[in-house]
Amino acid sequence: MNEQENQEEQENLEEQENREEKENLEEQEAPETQEAPVTQASPKEAEGMKELVEYIAKAIVNAPDDVVVTEETDEQGTTLKLQVNDDDKGRVIGKQGRVAQAMRTLLRVIAAKAGTRATLEII
Repeated sequence: MNEQENQEEQENLEEQENREEKENLEEQEAPETQEAPVTQASPKEAEGMKELVEYIAKAIVNAPDDVVVTEETDEQGTTLKLQVNDDDKGRVIGKQGRVAQAMRTLLRVIAAKAGTRATLEII
């Protein structure tokens, strides 16, 4: 009788542990449904994003004097518009868009630290 009670108690403990593990996994997998509010980047942070895009673009293109970065801020975050010489657009975009995608990734990192959103348009 004693041995049977110990076995039942152990099975109950194992079931409880399994339930707790399953609940923990479900909590980790459950995506948050609420998004953080988008805030506008401070002028210092926005200027940093603008300078980064300008620096990268000027390093890549053949005509660095033609690089112009303009900034627009709205309720969806900051939009940086990169304008380069027509001959240099391919360099800025890169093969299969990899250079442009890398610049957008860097912008998203800076914007995330600032608690805002940023997008890059190449015009």
